[in-house]
Amino acid sequence: MLEAFKQEEIVDKVGGRFKLSTLIQKRMVALNRGARPLVEMQTKDTMAIVVQEILTDKIYLDSSQKVQVREQAEGDGGPAEADLGPSLADL
Repeated sequence: MLEAFKQEEIVDKVGGRFKLSTLIQKRMVALNRGARPLVEMQTKDTMAIVVQEILTDKIYLDSSQKVQVREQAEGDGGPAEADLGPSLADL
């Protein structure tokens, strides 16, 4: 899992190291608060889950720095809306 950070692919996919750090942090908070993972993995390691979600293009940061879920292709069988968990604004 940590090997993903040694490659520039994940950094380029997100748009830079700062955005990557922000995306990971926000998504880990959502998972720790009860959001359901968007990928199936045999681990409870939230960091590994978030990295896999990024690498499979499931999540991204929008222009206002909020975590968003990429639209599923029609017929993909995926959920129309993902559970991103409670917002930090709810505190």
